[in-house]
Amino acid sequence: MRLSACSTRFSFLALACLFLSVAAQAGEKQVSSLHHIKPETCKQCHEEIYTQWVGSMHAQSSAVKDPIHGAFYKKVMGDPAEEGVRNKKGAYPVCLKCHAPVAAIDGKTKLDDTAAYANGISCVTCHSFKSFKGTDTPDGKPLYGVDAYEIDSASLHGPSGNTYTTERVAEGAKWPTPTHHPQPLQGNGAELFKSNDACMGCHEKRSNPHGTPLCRTGNEYRTSKNFISCQACHMGIVSVPKMENGKVVPGKYVSIADHSMGGGHDGKMITRGLAMTMQAKADGGNIRAEITVRNRLPHSYPTGAPFRNFFVKLAAYDKDGKELWKNYKVHPIKDDPQAAFWYTLGDTAGKPTSPPMATQVLADTRLAPNESRTLKYDIPINGEKIAIVRAEALYDLLLPPIKAQMKGKLPEDLLRPKLAASAEVRL
Repeated sequence: MRLSACSTRFSFLALACLFLSVAAQAGEKQVSSLHHIKPETCKQCHEEIYTQWVGSMHAQSSAVKDPIHGAFYKKVMGDPAEEGVRNKKGAYPVCLKCHAPVAAIDGKTKLDDTAAYANGISCVTCHSFKSFKGTDTPDGKPLYGVDAYEIDSASLHGPSGNTYTTERVAEGAKWPTPTHHPQPLQGNGAELFKSNDACMGCHEKRSNPHGTPLCRTGNEYRTSKNFISCQACHMGIVSVPKMENGKVVPGKYVSIADHSMGGGHDGKMITRGLAMTMQAKADGGNIRAEITVRNRLPHSYPTGAPFRNFFVKLAAYDKDGKELWKNYKVHPIKDDPQAAFWYTLGDTAGKPTSPPMATQVLADTRLAPNESRTLKYDIPINGEKIAIVRAEALYDLLLPPIKAQMKGKLPEDLLRPKLAASAEVRL
């Protein structure tokens, strides 16, 4: 049984006061639309999810928070703290439609103007998706980020399939009485939120201004003819400690969809996608080694930003761990191309170049979905007392030339490769 209309009006008033209070406490502008509701407001009831989100790359996606994206944005577009930024053709920065969607909805570029812009992909960003329009218009024009969705500016949507109401309901009320929620939440959205469509607006296919394909995760997925959803890997159900007012409640756990959404920045996530095995044995004056790397994912490894790559380091050691031989001196891209897995973009002259300047794809040596590849080596013994042969797959967020340019401009942990897989043989 619901409360009176008077109580209902009071609940709306209380809600408005809540939002204004939260904004005032943070020194922010007053909430002007659904998309300016801060994640801290959602935290009051969804603290465990908020804790995951605030440490995720979604929360760090804007050019004022992600150092890598920020560096490219400044080089290609301009100052993310400036209003009115446009590309060379005078168009609104298309990258904001994914990296700072609320700013894109408002048509703004000054990303430090409000938390809703700086926060990147917030709770309301995804949960305002009403339907997926696709990544192209009927005439073939690409739709990027929020443009790929019908955005609801009045109600939230989610995977439960339930409808929520802002009206107060009696304690313990059961269906068909809708559950109370500070913002109206429409049911019947489970199909979208449990499908790849919820992700493909930003992670489908992207080209630079020259029409050169950059990110192609959606195409890669379709090539694999796999039916597993993005959420199955990137938003699996996890049990986490229950949180109350920023503190863990001892002995209590809740199960939620993982909103940390680990990807290429997550060392644990990159180890899930790659498997490695090795065989090595003495044969005359050499040790013959065969390394097999297998992509266990329904998209390429690595995927996403075209400057992500991985390489295989193969080394021989004595019994004390002293390195006696290695498959490269500078980097496999230069010294051992078979051990370098990357997406090579080039200019009109056919020379490798950065994604914004590329006019063609020179090569793609990444592992295709579900692909296995074997690398063969003859390691010269030359009287050395080789006791250990070890292979490591090392994952990099940036290519060597870009890392050299970013030295001192990015945190060191973003410039260091992460161990994705390893195998060793003791002789």
